[in-house]
Amino acid sequence: MHKNIVLSDVIFYLIFPIVIWNIGRDHIGDYYAMLVSSVPGIIYSVIRFILLKKVNLFGIFIISTLLAGTLIDVLSGSALNLLWNNVYYSYFIGSLFILTILINRPLALYFALDFVELQGKDRQKMKGIFYQKRILTIFKLITFGFAFREILLASIKVWLIMTYGVDSFDKGLILRQALSWILTGLTIYGFFYVSRFIYTGEASVERKV
Repeated sequence: MHKNIVLSDVIFYLIFPIVIWNIGRDHIGDYYAMLVSSVPGIIYSVIRFILLKKVNLFGIFIISTLLAGTLIDVLSGSALNLLWNNVYYSYFIGSLFILTILINRPLALYFALDFVELQGKDRQKMKGIFYQKRILTIFKLITFGFAFREILLASIKVWLIMTYGVDSFDKGLILRQALSWILTGLTIYGFFYVSRFIYTGEASVERKV
C-alpha cells in the first residue's frame, strides 16, 4: 500500500504537472500552464481526503491549505507573480508551524491524535500520553521539520526564480517532492519512535487515575 501511495504521489504531484507544464506553456502560455498543471494534484489530494472518511484537524488543514494555495495561484495574474506568491505562502505556512511550537500546541501532535482516534483510541487519553515531556519534544521536532521544509523550499525557490525566472517552475516541483519524501521518512521515524511509548504511557495514565 505504501508503494502505491509513493507511486501515486510521483504521478500526480510530479510527472503530470511537469508534462502539462512543458507541453502547455507553448500553447496556452506560462501562467495558464502553471494553473492547469496543478489540477491533477488538487483532484488527487481531494480524493485522498475523502478516503479518510472523517473531518478532523488534519483533513481541515489539508483542504484549507489546498484551497488557499489554489486561490493564490488563480489570483496571481502572471506566471512570475504566481511563483513569488508561492514563496510568500510557504514562508507563512512555515511560520505557522513554528507558532504552534511556541504556544506548546505542535500541529504534528494534533495530527497524530486524529490518526490514533481513527484507529479507535480515546482522544483525550492519548492526548495525556502525547503531552508527556519526552513525547511532546518529539512532536515539536516533527513540527519543526514541517516548518523547516517550507522555509527551506521557499528560500531555494527565491534563488531559482532570480536565476531562471519562470523556467524555475519544474525545478521547484522536483525539489518540493524530494523534500516531501525526506520529511515523510523523518516523520514516520518520529511517529514510530513515539509509538514505542504509547502502551507504557497508557499504563502510566491508568495508574495515575
